Amino acid sequence: MALRRASSSLAAALAIWAGAVGAGPPERVVSINLCTDQLAMMLAAPGQLVSISRISQDPNVSVMLEQALGYPINSGQGEEVFRLQPDLVLAGQFTSSYTVGLLRRLGVEVVQLPIVSSLDAIPDAIREVGHLLGQHVQAEAVIADFTADLAGLQQARDTPPRAALHYANNYTSGENSLAHEILTAAGFANIAAEAGLSGGGTLAMERLIMLMPDLVISGQPYPGASRSEEVLRHPAMRGLRDRHAGHALADAEWVCGTPAVLRAIARLADLHEGG
Repeated sequence: MALRRASSSLAAALAIWAGAVGAGPPERVVSINLCTDQLAMMLAAPGQLVSISRISQDPNVSVMLEQALGYPINSGQGEEVFRLQPDLVLAGQFTSSYTVGLLRRLGVEVVQLPIVSSLDAIPDAIREVGHLLGQHVQAEAVIADFTADLAGLQQARDTPPRAALHYANNYTSGENSLAHEILTAAGFANIAAEAGLSGGGTLAMERLIMLMPDLVISGQPYPGASRSEEVLRHPAMRGLRDRHAGHALADAEWVCGTPAVLRAIARLADLHEGG
């Protein structure tokens, strides 16, 4: 009896293993998150990625706009995504729980990737998506290029210039954030760290001015108007920018933990050298 049970268990295990081996890479992949869009476009085989999120075609935040224009888009709604008949859906950590739950109840595999908050975590994100898509070789090639390019860009300074990241509503990024690591990799000190901020938060304009950074970095202006952006045009901030260096950099290069952050580091390094 024991022998028959053992044989049965072994047969079941072999069947599961054979099914997993025979399944192969997913053939119809849908991405419903801007950052997974980018990683999937970098790694997917031709025809494997069948739809990406609508926001991937927004020039204000999409760093891969030209590539994104070649894909059908989706709005991230569960019913809409299900009709695409995906065998894998890539989502973000904060993708709608309703959408994720509905798709899973309908038998669709949904993988939610965490937010990348450090440069060291970017290779892990690339490798994870490569594994999910069955594109291991392509993923390792992208990682090798990223690692080499990052090493060539990183700058260490004995007395680095002090920079401030300043956005709508006085939002900034401190330690333990991807933006902080981009800034420091380019050879700057982040004044938000002096203020004791970790992750994202607000830094009162009055305090920012008292800290007197050598560089103020803001995102590019968006069409229309909002009260939250008025702080960027405050006379005191204009004075600080006039006295020191003030620059607006493309938000798209900072949003996601992908190799695109290398562009942000390179632009900052150019500002460093120019200053």
